[in-house]
Amino acid sequence: MLIRRVDEDDWPIVRDVRLRALRESPEAFGASLAREERFTESHWRMRLRTSPTWVAVDDDEVPKALVSLVPEPGSPEDDRHVVSLWVAPEVRRRGTGWALLDTVVRAGAADGARTVSLWVVDDNAEAVDLYVRAGFTRTGETQALPRDPSRTEERYERVTSPRGLVG
Repeated sequence: MLIRRVDEDDWPIVRDVRLRALRESPEAFGASLAREERFTESHWRMRLRTSPTWVAVDDDEVPKALVSLVPEPGSPEDDRHVVSLWVAPEVRRRGTGWALLDTVVRAGAADGARTVSLWVVDDNAEAVDLYVRAGFTRTGETQALPRDPSRTEERYERVTSPRGLVG
């Protein structure tokens, strides 16, 4: 897998992999497929202008994974937040998720972030396992999943080290 940062001209690639993620793993996200299917080109472009995003592509340049990094409203100024992380089922357990997380942690550190954080649904054991193995720790901060208040998600974070190195 090759991981590359995308720009707003790559919006069709990001749209396609994001909609596939919502179609195949709806329980893993706070967003809904129905909502994001209605997004226009200008919305996708705006997302990519405001949120650094990476895709992992296979040897045939087919996107198989996605991740974005954003400043989360209400979080400390020196924190960056991981969103939209998804790896296609056919390439899971091959290090792609780990590589994407390392990429966003390095990008966050290079941007001056002291921490990189994310929310994960408590019953998503595979994701929790990946995040813990990638160096994220539980913060104890929990909230109801916005689109399904019967489920809970917890915030995890990873401390970065100076000069853009992963800590």
